[in-house]
Amino acid sequence: MGPRVSVLLPLRNAAATLDECITSIQSQSLQDFELLAINDGSSDQTLAILERYADRDQRLRILSNPGKGLVDALNYGLAQAGSPLIARIDGDDRMHTERLSRQLAFLQQNPNVTLVASQARIFPEEQLQAGFREYIRWQNRCLSAAEIAHNIYIESPFPHPSVTFRRTPIIQIGGYRQGPFPEDYDLWLRLHQAGHRMEKLPHKLLDWRESPGRVSRTDPRCSREAFDSLRARYLAKEPRLLERRHDLVVWGAGRKTRKRCRYLLDYGFKVNAWIDIDPRKIGNRIDNAPVVDPEWLNQKKRPFVLVYVNNHGARELIGEQLSSFGYRVEKDFLMVG
Repeated sequence: MGPRVSVLLPLRNAAATLDECITSIQSQSLQDFELLAINDGSSDQTLAILERYADRDQRLRILSNPGKGLVDALNYGLAQAGSPLIARIDGDDRMHTERLSRQLAFLQQNPNVTLVASQARIFPEEQLQAGFREYIRWQNRCLSAAEIAHNIYIESPFPHPSVTFRRTPIIQIGGYRQGPFPEDYDLWLRLHQAGHRMEKLPHKLLDWRESPGRVSRTDPRCSREAFDSLRARYLAKEPRLLERRHDLVVWGAGRKTRKRCRYLLDYGFKVNAWIDIDPRKIGNRIDNAPVVDPEWLNQKKRPFVLVYVNNHGARELIGEQLSSFGYRVEKDFLMVG
């Protein structure tokens, strides 16, 4: 009989933080796990540190990535895992002592859930910038399956190292994919469109390290353009949007909004009207469609609204206004990052 959970830890040059990470895993209240450490060509002391721990803990299996890069390492770890449940962690992060026990208990009690994440605490606090602080606030509030589905096209709703998921469904939809996009957000979007239920525990079970060299800040696969392009690819296949593609309206007529929206329009979608509150824009035309104020939406025949406004606070106010007009989230409008 195999372990109850396989902890997937891909590593490249993580020596500076690896002791903290492994110690947090070994300190779990649930001790029936295996730790798959996939070394992805490290040139520092990562391998030596792993060997030191493996000599004392038989649950730690050191694997060498047969491919190259994070996606290959993750897929190799999935293939080698001895448990049907996979918990992700990165070498610069830390687990709360109850992380594995709480997430496994939740999956056991909710067999219809494919993936469960947790809230996150960012450290060190002094390095947290305002924009990222707001993103974490938004992410930590996005908890239920319904909230995740409502918000999936805004941003990635989970920190990757906070998730625990069922291995078989992930493999069935193709595992992690290579491409010019963030591999985790691509996986969440595929799970969403395949109808899988995803939830988040209202507990901060991950200490998520912030640093200037974090992959999401330095890798072009995590650029603004990469997210916009990936999001548009899945929006273009979104059933709710396809059903209403002939009465499509976009909230936001600014230059940056139009640039982000262009990725979707390149799939053949057409905007019938643009919504904006700036009186200098109202009355103009963009791509032969009028720019109108929000009151224009208060009509009997409701169009489908894509809200491309990027400010978190403004999105909430727009959602309230649309609801006051009788629009229903997902049915009549979607928020887009």
